[in-house]
Amino acid sequence: MNITTNELRHVIEADRAHIWHHLMQHKALETTDPRVIIEGKGMRVWDAAGNQFIDAVSGGVWTVNVGYGRETIANAVRDQLVKMNYFAAAAGSIPGSLFAERLLDKMPGLSRVYYANSGSEANEKVFKMVRQISARHHKGKKSKILFRERDYHGTTIGVLAACGQAERAAMYGPYPDGFVQVPHCLEYRKQWDVENYGERAADAIEEVILREGPDTVGLLCLEPITAGGGVIVPPKGYWERVQEICRKYDILLHIDEVVCGVGRTGVWFGYQNYGIEPDFVTMAKGVASGYAAISCTVTTERVFEMFKDDPSDPMSYFRDISTFGGCTSGPAAALENMRIIEEEDLLGNTLAMGERLNGNLHALMEKHKVIGDVRGKGLFQGAELVADRVTKEPVAEKLAQQVVAEASKRGVIIGVTNRSNPGFNNTLCLSPALIATSDDIDSITDAIDGALTAVFG
Repeated sequence: MNITTNELRHVIEADRAHIWHHLMQHKALETTDPRVIIEGKGMRVWDAAGNQFIDAVSGGVWTVNVGYGRETIANAVRDQLVKMNYFAAAAGSIPGSLFAERLLDKMPGLSRVYYANSGSEANEKVFKMVRQISARHHKGKKSKILFRERDYHGTTIGVLAACGQAERAAMYGPYPDGFVQVPHCLEYRKQWDVENYGERAADAIEEVILREGPDTVGLLCLEPITAGGGVIVPPKGYWERVQEICRKYDILLHIDEVVCGVGRTGVWFGYQNYGIEPDFVTMAKGVASGYAAISCTVTTERVFEMFKDDPSDPMSYFRDISTFGGCTSGPAAALENMRIIEEEDLLGNTLAMGERLNGNLHALMEKHKVIGDVRGKGLFQGAELVADRVTKEPVAEKLAQQVVAEASKRGVIIGVTNRSNPGFNNTLCLSPALIATSDDIDSITDAIDGALTAVFG
């Protein structure tokens, strides 16, 4: 990037003076420069100080699935914006129609796409749809929304009402009524000492349904693999039982694929690892790999038809709008993003490199007793840090964050559960781009090895 030292200094000072950053205590920036990322290529990014990093978290929040510097995506967006940049989504567009068709071809059983611009908004749409279905088809009943402990669905007040991470939701209430939490399914910290833990954790959802009353529950909202709550892969038997319970009580199943979607686990969507048939699937982040803002709320035809029951009633249709759901840059970028994943076989690469990453992390577990558990699927992996393997006492959050800082000193950006679950912000999070090579994976885990040694000895 052609920019002088003086120009970079101006950028940094302008940032310090005017930008309110996400997820940051700005008191710290009174004594240190803000991080300003100025360029990216492939798996690597450069900051304003000239430091190069391997990005092992795909843009910091599991987003840049096909890597940085993809000129074909940028060109697709540019060409589309010159031709037709925006019109309210009450009308259609060429890229919107074509991407919906290609997307749904990969999601058998689902048939409709509602466009918006963020994962939070996509999930909010589902909640509104369920409430409207309740009002029109269940006389106001079946309006409750169940969500899972340690899951996260977004940042607006509505979706924070369904937040299973107490620290993220703290101080932003009071929240709307009708949101009910069900227990987590992290076997490493299992609540029941049983052999078939997956089925038991799913049965706990049924217990909540029976307590609340099946005629009051309209939706179960779950991540296929819990992301920011600790990279939690549901155990064997869990998803089959969840599907059975939803069908038994006529409860709609909503899978939040904002993190797992579009190849992260080695299949197009995380739920497809488990053979389940959801009524709603939401996605954002990797849909366009961060080259444009886009989210999708995808539904079955059955759900769609519930909003066509009485065309003469002006209140029967879904009375919702997302302004930037009409921006054509999102689906234009998403079409090219999908082409890249297919033509470069990035799903296959994700499976191969995910296996290598998981193996490397298990090797580190043999070396560093501070790693209590390694879990994940594809290029979506976590390592939980503990002070004692026997008691599973978590390491202090500040120590886990020190590991992240030490990895950064070694030229690798990794993530960690961050002020989400009181006492359990202790899981290192890894989600490198789907283009990662074996050398990239080894460099990432080498940096973690050095970071763990620096912090814990």
